[in-house]
Amino acid sequence: MPTSVHIPPLLLARADRRAQALKISRNRLIVNALEHELAEESSWSPGFIASLREVDQSTASAVNEMMKVIRKARRSKGPPRL
Repeated sequence: MPTSVHIPPLLLARADRRAQALKISRNRLIVNALEHELAEESSWSPGFIASLREVDQSTASAVNEMMKVIRKARRSKGPPRL
């Protein structure tokens, strides 16, 4: 189905170079890119990942305390009985 999409000139030039290097059409490159992007439905957005990196001091302290409790409660398991 024919569709019109505005692609900025610099991005279009990059797409053309990549398509030429891969020896595929620009259309095939764009379809492949869309298929790849849409197949990643379960992946988290970059914004979500970035927000996880921004942790306030109280949250960091709570996580550190939780990890201390978890490490203290761990027990080594012996080898399985055969």
